[in-house]
Amino acid sequence: MPASQNAFRVGFVPGVMPDKWGRTWAERMPRRPLDLVPLGDGDGVAMVRAGELDMCFVRLPVDREGLHLIPLYDEQPVVVVAREHPVAAYEEIDVGDLADEHLLQDPDTVPAWRDVATEVRDGTRHPVPAMTLRQAVESVAAEAGIVVVPLSLARLHHRKDVVAVRVTGVPTTKVGLTWRVDDEDGRVQAFIGVVRGRTANSSRG
Repeated sequence: MPASQNAFRVGFVPGVMPDKWGRTWAERMPRRPLDLVPLGDGDGVAMVRAGELDMCFVRLPVDREGLHLIPLYDEQPVVVVAREHPVAAYEEIDVGDLADEHLLQDPDTVPAWRDVATEVRDGTRHPVPAMTLRQAVESVAAEAGIVVVPLSLARLHHRKDVVAVRVTGVPTTKVGLTWRVDDEDGRVQAFIGVVRGRTANSSRG
């Protein structure tokens, strides 16, 4: 059963911009409404499994049990620093050059930084309170530390008092599209066709 008998519901994690696909869908299938659902802190994979969403744009890795998933594109990692920070003058910097910085995230979410970080190696790192990315970027602006995120998230939380600099030595992240393996709704294949750029006359799907 689809998540909705009326609208086809597709969720998307922060940083994904699905509007172009929504416009293409509306042009091709004006009688089949599409709901694009921003997730915020919601668990898109859990919502797909529960039938609350038909499909979802997710940031990998995710638990794929019971799901189909097609990778779509890679995201460039950046480090977000205060505008007055010395790193702000660079167009690109290696993660090794950030070893002496304080990361306002769980180090395990950025293993490439964790493995070179002075404060991790010396045991001098102090705990970082739980906070949203928006709050973390506010702390960056206050010169409390740095964050390393995909460029799309840095753009989403852009402020005039911070700068995003490309960082090398950190793997790219990947965005994919997922849906349930038992979902036989024809709109699933139709939406995959839209996302993959198939023409309206394509015989696939």
